[in-house]
Amino acid sequence: MVVVVTVLVDVVVLVDVVVVDVVVVVVTVLVDVVVLVDVVVVDVVVVVVNHVTDVVVVLVDVVVVVLVVVNHVIDVVVV
Repeated sequence: MVVVVTVLVDVVVLVDVVVVDVVVVVVTVLVDVVVLVDVVVVDVVVVVVNHVTDVVVVLVDVVVVVLVVVNHVIDVVVV
C-alpha cells in the first residue's frame, strides 16, 4: 500500500510540476509575443508619425519660402 501511495503521489507531483511548467512557458511566450507586437506596432506608428511630421514641416518651409519670394517680387514691382 505504501508503495502504491508513494507512486501515486510521485505521479501527481510530476504531473503537477509538468503542467505548471508548461503553463508558465506558454504564458511567458504569450506575454513575450504580445510585448514584441506592442513594441513593433509602437515603433511603426512612431516612424510613420515622424515621417508625416517631417513632410508637413518641409511643406510649411516651402510655403514660407514661396511667400517670402512672392512678397519680394511684389515689393520690387511696387518700387
